[in-house]
Amino acid sequence: MDLFDILLEPLSYDFMVRAIVTTALAAIVCAVLSCWLVLIGWSLMGDAVSHAVLPGVVLAYIVGAPFALGALVFALIAVTLIGVVRNTSRVKEDAAIGIVFTSLFALGLVLISVTPSQTDLNHIIFGNLLGVSIPDLIQVLVLGVVAFTILILKRRDLTLYAFDPTHAHAIGLSPKRLGALLLGLLALTSVVALQTVGVVLVVAMLIIPGATAYLLTDRFSRMLVIAPVISAVCSIAGIYLSYYLDTASGAMVVLTQGAAFAVVYLFSPRQGLIGTRLAKARRKKAVVLAA
Repeated sequence: MDLFDILLEPLSYDFMVRAIVTTALAAIVCAVLSCWLVLIGWSLMGDAVSHAVLPGVVLAYIVGAPFALGALVFALIAVTLIGVVRNTSRVKEDAAIGIVFTSLFALGLVLISVTPSQTDLNHIIFGNLLGVSIPDLIQVLVLGVVAFTILILKRRDLTLYAFDPTHAHAIGLSPKRLGALLLGLLALTSVVALQTVGVVLVVAMLIIPGATAYLLTDRFSRMLVIAPVISAVCSIAGIYLSYYLDTASGAMVVLTQGAAFAVVYLFSPRQGLIGTRLAKARRKKAVVLAA
């Protein structure tokens, strides 16, 4: 089997095509948002929101509503509760995040255990990428386009908020509103990624691409390009690997992104653990030869 056959064989199955398209869409949107999450230091917030949507998805199943609606409602509830606990008590933000997301995630697990179902609700937790239907694909496309469009249109304001909220306030922007907008987009993007890798692995798609791009460039505008490109390529590669290795598709997507981060972490010319040492050795050798 040559390379051409390897690339084309999975595309002969409709479910694989849907999986690849859905994953690529989710990967791009998550990667763009992850640039701000990494810059601001909201990795734990991403973890909280992605896990807190579980009870919303289960309740949506119980009442026959779209999963995305239940997930979005509980994502916003989680963000609100974190803010309330943080602002009305001595509890710090990281503790508030831990309390809210673990409690809501546990509620979701309890609801799954007591909900009669003809379908396996565990796919909400671990993802069901190869079972994505046409309506699921359309839902991911619509929500993804909405989130991506808002991020691109508001990128200057959000970037200023990330770097210098005080300056943003001085020129007439509201840091609170921009923060709320970013949290809302986090909730929306979590719903998009939920369709592909499930609750447990959403946080990886929201953090790894931005962290990888952060090690490759010092310019935020370049991060917004590098992160989605790496994320999309790794996600598609993960789908192909899961097909030929017969492994869990969602987990393989995240594992591929993690492998890309490891390579960049080690060999990035400017920030890589090994790459910087090699560059330093080459410079030292050049100085010795010049002398």
